Amino acid sequence: MQGRRLPRSQLTNIRAQFARMMDRKVPSGAIMAALDLGRSTFFKWRALYRTGGLDALGVRPIPGGPSKLTDEQTRQLRGWLIDKDPRQFQCDSALWTRKIVGQLIHDRFDVEMTPQGVGKLLRRLGFSPQRPLYRAYQQSPDAVAAWREVRFPAIRAQAKRDGADLHFADESWVRTDHHAGTTWAPVGRTPIVKASGERDSVNMISAVTPRGALKFETYRGRFTSAVFIEFLKKLLHDASAPVYVIADNASQHTANAVKEYVASTEGRLKLFFLPSYSPELNPDEWVWNNVKNDQVGRKAVLRKSDFFELVTQALERLQGLPEVVRGFFRDPSLAYIGAT
Repeated sequence: MQGRRLPRSQLTNIRAQFARMMDRKVPSGAIMAALDLGRSTFFKWRALYRTGGLDALGVRPIPGGPSKLTDEQTRQLRGWLIDKDPRQFQCDSALWTRKIVGQLIHDRFDVEMTPQGVGKLLRRLGFSPQRPLYRAYQQSPDAVAAWREVRFPAIRAQAKRDGADLHFADESWVRTDHHAGTTWAPVGRTPIVKASGERDSVNMISAVTPRGALKFETYRGRFTSAVFIEFLKKLLHDASAPVYVIADNASQHTANAVKEYVASTEGRLKLFFLPSYSPELNPDEWVWNNVKNDQVGRKAVLRKSDFFELVTQALERLQGLPEVVRGFFRDPSLAYIGAT
């Protein structure tokens, strides 16, 4: 957007997106990169938004009749939609829909609005329909903050002193009946893609580094501490420096057998654990999203016997694209890994 004039409607959407990212506390560099903003524009918008909200950013109402809500009611509603959950208003659903927002407006302000009117109001407030990210309610915000601000920086500093390579590890699986992606077809005629009706699954374990390296194994059967140990052995075998592995605290990772193996390496391998219920802190989760949804899920498996090879090829392809793996680390939730 730098140096370019944009249509009024497009600029309004960008400013609304800017407001949403500010509300989520996305780092300034990530906002400028995502919205293609110059530094002067970013700091100008930030100052305006902090002092006057969306109105100060110049977001104009969608043409039409006057709003049925007062300015104070509109500000209050926006605050509820950002900071609260529909279940806090005795709703069964956890998602803000036009119907639920309309009911909230009626209950709290005694104002009737049609679904279309609610939709226009939400757009004017800078909202759009989005697929939410789900977080476990058991997650401890304090533990996550401690990991980002204290624990991981200490691990990173220790790794630098030891000349160690940092690996983020995780495991997953994919099934033959997992499908992703869309295809063009005539309106009203749902397309049919032929695929195998046989059920099969492949288990996977991998580890990624901030430099874009990817190590993986595919296997049959359950994931056990023995499988994890074998994977750690291979990481260590291929390494010329000490290996630091960061994983979640699944029982297979914390088993006594794993602890005994780590101790036997005499410091060449060290294992650290993420806060509980915090997959968004692990860049290896992006490996599974890429393999499942961007690669395997878009291909129709015709023979069960081909599935294992298909999954392995998807991981090998990703392994050969370190720039893609490095891109996983640019997710806003993972900014802490590269923070200075």
